[in-house]
Amino acid sequence: MENINYFEEGEQLFRILSSISPLSAPLQKRMGEYITLKTFPKKHLLLKEGEIAKQIFFICKGSARAFYHDKDGKEHTTWFMTENDLMISVYSFYRQAPALENIELLEDSVLLCMRYEKLQDIYQEFPEYNLHGRLFTERYYIQSEERAIILRTKKPAERYQLLLGSFPGILQKASLGQIASFLGIALETLSRIRSGRKI
Repeated sequence: MENINYFEEGEQLFRILSSISPLSAPLQKRMGEYITLKTFPKKHLLLKEGEIAKQIFFICKGSARAFYHDKDGKEHTTWFMTENDLMISVYSFYRQAPALENIELLEDSVLLCMRYEKLQDIYQEFPEYNLHGRLFTERYYIQSEERAIILRTKKPAERYQLLLGSFPGILQKASLGQIASFLGIALETLSRIRSGRKI
């Protein structure tokens, strides 16, 4: 396995993690031994409903979304992730249980990947890295709660503007149907918002 410390992408990841708390040289070396660099095409499914999430991903280039199907087979987008985001199915990865969602790439992407077992080894060998894991998990929960609050309290047009502010370029990456689903509105409503017509 090639050490990612020699990749620009590895430095990109270490820079993000070091902004949370400094990474020691031994920790960076071990992570470099455990992380692999992979490229995937647009629409590739990194995870399917019912599978167990075995890897955590860092998006060097590209973007992704998570979605699930309701009992009627209708698709619901639950989150978007883009460059410099760490990405997992939280429930499936940390519980090592079947996933309730799919993770799909919205464009050709370059990812850094680490397996669940290797991450647990790092937590054991480098207790200081548990801080990164805790803060990362907190970030996911905060984002989830923020989205739930926005869906309950903001009008559709406000939700749309907040999405554009959080994910610049999302209109070039995700379909309007996926965006409408994420916002919890009908596609027709999104079309009215984008054209400036009254809802």
